[in-house]
Amino acid sequence: MLNFLTGKIIGIYKQTPLRVMLVLEVNQIGYEVQIVPRIISQLPVIGETVQVFTHLQFREDQMVLYGFLSLAERDLFRQLISVSGIGTQLAIALLDTLGLQDLVQAIVSENTRILVQTPGVGKKTAERITLELKTKLSQWRQQIGLMTAATPGLTAEIQEDIEMTLLALGYSASEVMEVLTAISQEDQKASQKTADEWIEKAITWLTQTE
Repeated sequence: MLNFLTGKIIGIYKQTPLRVMLVLEVNQIGYEVQIVPRIISQLPVIGETVQVFTHLQFREDQMVLYGFLSLAERDLFRQLISVSGIGTQLAIALLDTLGLQDLVQAIVSENTRILVQTPGVGKKTAERITLELKTKLSQWRQQIGLMTAATPGLTAEIQEDIEMTLLALGYSASEVMEVLTAISQEDQKASQKTADEWIEKAITWLTQTE
């Protein structure tokens, strides 16, 4: 079983928006590795060396390598594909839409509203992911030292209002998770604010960070 590959980047190309292939030369052998599209910007330039942690999947007609820049991301990928009905491409889509920390936070907090922003993930699928992985990921993130911030001071009703409003305005699921964490940590009187006040503050924060 391949645990990781360290080699020179020969090329990166897209087969589809979610199917991005990284070609690595390792000891004069070229490996084709599918990666999460969002990590392209984190990779060195072509010709430089990179290490990717791998997951090898056997299919009837071929073997497919998946590559990740951290052990934690690869482990989360493996947790996702262990869920009934979640294949490798849907797991890639979840990681691409939300990223490691926000995806773990959404699952642990049972935030299906955020999960369904991923193409191909419906309400029932999101509920199944949270049901099967909530406890596992809650323990796992502590074991690896992954700290995902909660949103103190927000009731479930107010948080839902904020999320649905921001998503309707065109902000991404990861942006919504980020702003909720940021402004809740900044505001010591969060519990005293109305949903409208939170939404105004969130939009201001998002506008300033664009």
